[in-house]
Amino acid sequence: MKRKIILLAAIMSINVAASTDVAWSYLKKSSGSVKYYPNVIQNLVKEKLYYASIPYIKELLARGNRLNSKQLDSLIDEVVSNVGVKQFEVLPVSFLSKSNAPTLKYILAKKYFRTSKFEKALTELNGTIPSNHPSKPFALFLEGSIFSITKKYSSAIKAYEECISKSESTNNYGNINRKRQLNINRDYCIVGKARANFSRGKYELANLDYLDLSKSSHIWPEILFEEAWNSFYMRDYNRTLGKLVTYNSPFLSFVFNPEIDVLRSLTYMELCLWQDTLKVVDDFYKENEKSHRDVESFLKKHGKDYKYFYLLSKSIMKGKKSGNTLLNKMLKSITRDPTFREMFDSFHTGRDEFEVINKLPKSRMKNILKLNLKEALLLQRNLVGAYVRKRLHLGWHQVRKTFLDMSYIKLEVLARRKESLYSPDVSMNRGRGDIKNLKRTDKQYFWNFNGEFWADELGDYVFSLKSECSGNAL
Repeated sequence: MKRKIILLAAIMSINVAASTDVAWSYLKKSSGSVKYYPNVIQNLVKEKLYYASIPYIKELLARGNRLNSKQLDSLIDEVVSNVGVKQFEVLPVSFLSKSNAPTLKYILAKKYFRTSKFEKALTELNGTIPSNHPSKPFALFLEGSIFSITKKYSSAIKAYEECISKSESTNNYGNINRKRQLNINRDYCIVGKARANFSRGKYELANLDYLDLSKSSHIWPEILFEEAWNSFYMRDYNRTLGKLVTYNSPFLSFVFNPEIDVLRSLTYMELCLWQDTLKVVDDFYKENEKSHRDVESFLKKHGKDYKYFYLLSKSIMKGKKSGNTLLNKMLKSITRDPTFREMFDSFHTGRDEFEVINKLPKSRMKNILKLNLKEALLLQRNLVGAYVRKRLHLGWHQVRKTFLDMSYIKLEVLARRKESLYSPDVSMNRGRGDIKNLKRTDKQYFWNFNGEFWADELGDYVFSLKSECSGNAL
């Protein structure tokens, strides 16, 4: 058996060597031009040397004329599907426009989307990506996002519904990572429907849409906060608090979102529970004020050292911690983020290509392949590091904004509290909880928790507090 494995490995090595020899012959023919680069790319992709092929694709897009080969489009699609979109998002629009490869058209549409050129983005999405192409589900999510931003909510919901269907039907193809991406894309489209209904003030419909998102979803922990906001706008404050208290679960200890405390304090304030409101505000300051200053110093110290931020995220994934609780929480949240995991996993998969290339006999082509692979992987590592750095800066700004929000809430409490002192109908009853204050839909059940616990009850908690505002009872 061992001899068979060794023999098989030897045969595979010979096949790879043959393909790289062919690629080398085309490189020599090129004589400094990119004329034969499609042949080079074809032979590298044949052996799944995706990262090693990236420099040739990029140079072809930079120096070549418009690419009109369906075979080349297919090769580029395969490379992008395996290395991720980030490697090509750094390319300018003029380069990406030269190719008809659906994956590059999707990336081009994303670049237009980020610069608010929505009509151009829609043109790229609808005109060049076939309905049966693997990138279509992702294109439909982007399409739905564009319609939502431009307040065309009916069109957005239609796009999201098609996205859900396409994500599920396409899920039978591709590797494990691809299937995970499609599942996440489907879930974002489910949430997209809810967001569209929320934006147009259809809170009851949004509430039902949010309930369609499975609690086993990768994105459910972050979306629970949106559900809480929707309940807040429905004036169902007890359910808002119930959803937010779920974040106290050890299961969700990795979630970083300072706005959770803002919404919690606002909800208590709407119930005129002044002491509870101020306690949330004071606790937030106490827990984060010093750590926030330390994170600022940390970010200034390491600047744009992308390698450092990559290594930092890697150490967090191995269970190591820094001395700053706020920084730890932000990093734990980042390393659980689907975008980060896709980039990180792709980088480590790409490193496996070194093993394939190292088995080749010594040649100039081997050295070139190793150099190209190193270049592509260094960019991928830096993209991961840049993403971590960007998210940390964003997290720092979120905390700073939350401090401002908490200050305004504290002032508002003082104003409302003063006003309530002069109200003749103010309630002095401090009873905490009554089942008659509960509201629920047909999809929500009452569970009395007589010593039992169901995992799928996570996120469905509800408080039963009575409003202490004058003349109100919830």
